[in-house]
Amino acid sequence: MVNIFEVYETNKMIEQEKLDVRTITMGISLLDCADSDLDNLNKKIYDKITGKAKNLVSTGREIEREYGIPIVNKRISVTPVSLIGGCACKTPEDFVTIAKTLDKAAKDTDVNFLGGYSALVSKGMTPAEKNFIHSIPKALASTERVCSSVNIGSTKTGINMDAVKLMGEIIKETAEATKDTGSFGCAKLVVFCNAPDDNPFMAGAFHGVTEGDAVINVGVSGPGVVKRALEKVRGENFEVLCETVKKTAFKVTRAGQLVAQEASERLGVPFGIVDLSLAPTPAVGDSVAEILEEMGLESVGAPGTTAALALLNDQVKKGGVMASSFVGGLSGAFIPVSEDQGMIDAVNRGALTLEKLEAMTCVCSVGLDMIAIPGSTTASTISGIIADEAAIGMINQKTTAVRLIPVVGKDVGDTIEFGGLWGHAPIQQVNRFSCEEFINRGGRIPAPIHSFKN
Repeated sequence: MVNIFEVYETNKMIEQEKLDVRTITMGISLLDCADSDLDNLNKKIYDKITGKAKNLVSTGREIEREYGIPIVNKRISVTPVSLIGGCACKTPEDFVTIAKTLDKAAKDTDVNFLGGYSALVSKGMTPAEKNFIHSIPKALASTERVCSSVNIGSTKTGINMDAVKLMGEIIKETAEATKDTGSFGCAKLVVFCNAPDDNPFMAGAFHGVTEGDAVINVGVSGPGVVKRALEKVRGENFEVLCETVKKTAFKVTRAGQLVAQEASERLGVPFGIVDLSLAPTPAVGDSVAEILEEMGLESVGAPGTTAALALLNDQVKKGGVMASSFVGGLSGAFIPVSEDQGMIDAVNRGALTLEKLEAMTCVCSVGLDMIAIPGSTTASTISGIIADEAAIGMINQKTTAVRLIPVVGKDVGDTIEFGGLWGHAPIQQVNRFSCEEFINRGGRIPAPIHSFKN
């Protein structure tokens, strides 16, 4: 159990080092809402979500007040909508009605975001799943709090290249459909390989079909705490460096464990996992990039960056896994460009490129995240980038993801402002050579040989 002495130590990290619990996410199963009648389906979905999550936000605020731990977001994740809407939804427009129902439920429960407008198509797509994917641009353009994700590959199944091609086109359509807001719809759309069932972080959260009826998952974040700890061991060897990160990650994760226990008990919903990812914000001093630079890099992107990130990711996991009964989700270090001021600065000074970011994704928690690219980037190029990231995830048996934002009307040298936790991003250069013939081949890239472990 978490004790009061840990709470006192945590308060110091909150006040001085920007520690926060990034999210309490309630996962809700919608499997029992399935219905062949679209109106009945939408009613069941709304009633289930608002019934289960009616006290989520108020409970989160009570815990904040009592323990002094900031809880930045209260969120909901649901069963992938393509699974529960297939019987009633005959067109993409039918699926859009579910997105609007989810948005209304999110607003009425006062959560920040709702994830699970999702599809799992790592090996193939049903007609219903194709309709669902085609609904995504309009769904994201006509809602405020709904987030979407599509899993297009896994180590066990390989990569569904038909889905990869389609998602390049969907990202372009979403950018165009939300161009009046800086193509912001793309910031709420993630393409995964090896997507986890219990991720509490947006935009990729969904409630997996192996989960129970409802569950509480918590995501913690403390890049500032880790950086402050490393400042005290400048010049020390790697053993000291690793021990410092590991011990700090333990303390950060204990705060998440406390919140998860309290939320679970008060809401009468089982505790699922703590995701111990270091998730940065645009605030100065709350940056993963600054941690890497504190290790001795002149700038993120310099030689040694991938090694430093690998060290950070591994020690965060080693320290955090001992601090919680259940660790899951993504758990490690995030490198979203627009949400990390240190990453933004590195891009602006020419130290960090899209290719270096891709290399870093081999060892970090997720992948190419919140990266703004020219609006003129072709759908096939976006698909090629998705395929590259999926290949890294498939071969390395890890989660990888792509959240690219082709900002309509913007080019390299411009900046796009999203605000809040979403931050701002410089428009980054994309390789100008074509991969269209490769993407147009269609079919599947098979699973790697090491996936056969029965």
